[in-house]
Amino acid sequence: MVQAYLAQFISIFTQLLIFAIFARVILSWLRVPPRGFLVMAIIETTEPVLGFFRRVIPPLGGIVDLSPLFAFLALDLLRSILLRLLA
Repeated sequence: MVQAYLAQFISIFTQLLIFAIFARVILSWLRVPPRGFLVMAIIETTEPVLGFFRRVIPPLGGIVDLSPLFAFLALDLLRSILLRLLA
């Protein structure tokens, strides 16, 4: 029973983080200033993950930031591994 709740928590948490990263990508395209509560919450939530990937994989040519792509892949892989370990 606890495993089912933990598996559901892991799935929901990773999906919310992926959604927040996707929202941050959209916000970066729109050039929204980081002043509002929602924008700041998205930035503060996603920066630890994206910052890690930016340190490991710097932007291509200083322009194209691939950190969201690698974050999506890593979060999905991590979720899959954790859910298999719980099964």
